[in-house]
Amino acid sequence: MQPKSPPNPGRRKFLITATSTVGAIGIAGAAVPFISAFNPSAKAEAAGAPAIADISKLAPGEMIIVEWRGTPIYVVKHSQESMNEINKNLERLADPDSNTEVQPQYAKNEYRSRKPGISVLSAVCTHLGCAPKYYPQLGVVDFDSDWQGGFFCPCHGSKFDLAGRVYSGVPAPDNLAVPPHYFKSDDILVIGEDGDIA
Repeated sequence: MQPKSPPNPGRRKFLITATSTVGAIGIAGAAVPFISAFNPSAKAEAAGAPAIADISKLAPGEMIIVEWRGTPIYVVKHSQESMNEINKNLERLADPDSNTEVQPQYAKNEYRSRKPGISVLSAVCTHLGCAPKYYPQLGVVDFDSDWQGGFFCPCHGSKFDLAGRVYSGVPAPDNLAVPPHYFKSDDILVIGEDGDIA
């Protein structure tokens, strides 16, 4: 006995083609969320992006705080007086000539910055991650009788000079970190990239 041919071969082909097409669209639709999961979110992209700061209005002795990758960064414009005093307390520093901490090559100078007179420092104490406070004044302060300006962490008493170098005899073991940075122009600071502009 011979098998019977389908009553409507055109309809069978149409149903197979339509079912295959709908299945392919369903698979593609289900794959989109999986594929898009490999792309970073806008928040993740922003977190890794450099921070840009306009320092044109920063007066000598002033500091601004810029956020980069969720970390506050201190940007300090030194006064001429503080620049003159920056190396007068070297004997009080833990190791003023040490550059053992990880820092960009261009930060291995007395200002620890690409530009004399501007310090760019992580605002995180190297002891327990507190935020040291900025004390630009020189002279007698509550916590030091011969303060040369800098940062004091009131949590545990760590002290750093205006270049972020740690004092000896305090809990903090290292200098404040210097993030990668460069100056796009005299007034525009880019934090988070080394750039090729000195």
